[in-house]
Amino acid sequence: MKNIAVILLLSLFLSYTLSDAFINAKINKTKPEIEDVIPVTATVESTMELATPSAVLMEASTGTVLFEKNKDEKLKPASVTKVMTLLLIFEALESGQINLMDDVSVTEHAASMGGSQVYLEPYEVQNVDTMIKCISISSANDASVAMAEHIAGSHEEFVARMNKRAKELGMNNTNFVNCTGLDADNHYTTAYDIALMSAELITKFPEISNYATIWMDTFVHTTKKGRTEFGLTNTNKLIKSYKGITGLKTGSTSIAKYCLSATARRNNMDLIAVIMAAPDTKTRFREATKLLNYGFANYSLFVDDNHDVIMEPVRVTKGVTDYVTGKAKNNFSYLCSKGMSPDNIRKEIVFFDKVTAPITTEDKIGDIIYYYDNEKIGSIDIVSIEAVKEAGYNDCFIKSLRKYFLAY
Repeated sequence: MKNIAVILLLSLFLSYTLSDAFINAKINKTKPEIEDVIPVTATVESTMELATPSAVLMEASTGTVLFEKNKDEKLKPASVTKVMTLLLIFEALESGQINLMDDVSVTEHAASMGGSQVYLEPYEVQNVDTMIKCISISSANDASVAMAEHIAGSHEEFVARMNKRAKELGMNNTNFVNCTGLDADNHYTTAYDIALMSAELITKFPEISNYATIWMDTFVHTTKKGRTEFGLTNTNKLIKSYKGITGLKTGSTSIAKYCLSATARRNNMDLIAVIMAAPDTKTRFREATKLLNYGFANYSLFVDDNHDVIMEPVRVTKGVTDYVTGKAKNNFSYLCSKGMSPDNIRKEIVFFDKVTAPITTEDKIGDIIYYYDNEKIGSIDIVSIEAVKEAGYNDCFIKSLRKYFLAY
């Protein structure tokens, strides 16, 4: 009888492992084939005329360009360069490399910058939080270089990181030579590229608005000469006049003329208006306002966080567990132009029939597919909420035993 039981158990074990092998050898049609997204737009005709030679209006979460004029023309950005400087600072904070209360010692090189500055002195110490205020509010070149050196060890290394990050963001018409925006040979970017880095900053680190919307503030210089208070006044005049303004950065030099990346938020939609080489400061603010007004009047944002989706278990083959559940990888955003109704957007949830171990928490186990009427407008992944290891022979044998005894 013992021999018969052993033979039965071995038969069950082999049938279990072979059946999985057979299933995986079959042509797998369990993963839905997602068609290419067909963009659905209701045309909004723009008759805007701008004196500014280069401009872009972008919706931040989708990266959709709503208006553009010479968006890829390479121009000098002046202090709008500091959007990238601030992005790297906030990424260093996020990673734990630096903290807001860390002391930053000002080098002679940083103190020598000139241009827009807060007159930091060599060997003066300020914390990171104060440095961010000086950069965001007063566009301080000395504070920018001090932070660059604090994070990367040298200004040159920080600039190399700026250019690397620019490439990662798809800023293909950008080259930085410094972190300040002071005019220099081969230092250039475009209105579109500025919009890309601005979108990354405000969507990934919305707390930048807490700094960029301060109208006036002060900080204290503490040096060998004693303690003196220094006033900061924001260079972005839209903070005082535009509803929903969230930032972001101005810039001007004699060569770059007047530049601006203006960000604003209304009805959960973030817009970015980039102005480059405007002839005067009034024009840059007036035309940024014109772009933002156009965007808010003609577009709205549909956002779905998928809190209502019921996650069905998906079968796991060759894993230590038999099933796994999932979650939506991220929110879905879709820009509706004037005349479109978010009520016409529907979604379809499709789970894979099975997935094969090993599985990580980034592995896809299904799709949430969105339609406007009957046209596909996008999809997001459903990913596993847990990792599943590949089963070894011992795991498979234990599973066989469980199946055998549960059957009886």
